[in-house]
Amino acid sequence: MNLLILIAALSVLIIIHELGHFLTARAFGVKVERFSIGFGPVLLKRKAGQTEYAVSLLPLGGYVKMAGEQAGEATGSPEEYGSRPVWQRFAIVGAGPVVNYAAGIFLFTVVFWAGYPVLVPRIGAVMENYPAAEAGLLPGDRIVRINEKPADSWEALTETIRKQTSGAPVRFLVKRDGAERVIEVQPQVREGRSIFGKPARVAMVGMTPSGEVQLVRYGLIEAAVKSVEHAIWLTGMTFQAFWYMATGAMPIKDSLTGPVGIFYLTTSAAALGWRYLLQLFALLSVSLGIFNVLPIPVLDGGHLAFLAVEGLRRKPVSMRIQEKMSQVGMCLLLGMLLMVTYNDLAKIGVFEKITGLFR
Repeated sequence: MNLLILIAALSVLIIIHELGHFLTARAFGVKVERFSIGFGPVLLKRKAGQTEYAVSLLPLGGYVKMAGEQAGEATGSPEEYGSRPVWQRFAIVGAGPVVNYAAGIFLFTVVFWAGYPVLVPRIGAVMENYPAAEAGLLPGDRIVRINEKPADSWEALTETIRKQTSGAPVRFLVKRDGAERVIEVQPQVREGRSIFGKPARVAMVGMTPSGEVQLVRYGLIEAAVKSVEHAIWLTGMTFQAFWYMATGAMPIKDSLTGPVGIFYLTTSAAALGWRYLLQLFALLSVSLGIFNVLPIPVLDGGHLAFLAVEGLRRKPVSMRIQEKMSQVGMCLLLGMLLMVTYNDLAKIGVFEKITGLFR
């Protein structure tokens, strides 16, 4: 069931992506010869106007075929993709990632409006010989404020603590047995890892959450604003991670997740409820939009790069160069897919179980 949910969700996200290309092409008068849901042999098809709408055998995704899009098909008709000005072709190509990004923001808005699940900032356990225990924090304490700021969630609480690397004490306002009290904790500062896996100094106090979850709801307007802020934050974090991977500061194997990893994330999210699942799909939609603008041939970002060069040179990049670079891009993507799939399988212990059969 979870696999079907994942296939259906990814298919919808990719169809939304292709719908962006389709609608923009139609808006600029480009003839769309086929809009297909799925790939491979056509199972069902129906012609409406100039476009053939089809359902194909392989359900994951879909595609849009525009007139004159492929090399050797162009006749010079104004309805063809290649006959349109560079800026219109740029808009057609860029519409797919933009629509995915917008869909992710919409899904995040729904989550924030319906109720965003967060861990309650209540202590579940304190670790012996750590600052929290030494300062007198106890299991069951509800953190109300930290350093005079409201403690809205355990995640926000943890992030605030991790940044206290100056050596200054952290002030907790806790609620215990109906009464509030202030407890100062001197955090331990150690060498650890940032969320990108890079060495970094982090502060810790030695306590774990109770596991209690609460729903944080926002009004529709505030939810929309918050979803845009969240998408922008994700974009910044994603490109920062790409930069660290490109410079070798962060291993690729620890940074990317493939189909197997996404399946396990979907399984975990589905077990927690529809809010977590919707939140995961919002993240995937935003990520799909970001990934597709990377300047890698065969991705939309590669086509946008070719169009940008054409706009500057007033002359298109030769089809031979585009085809060669697309082949390189395809090999790069396939290699990356194989690598992340191997890493995903290794993380869940598949290879250990296989080798264990021969011991």
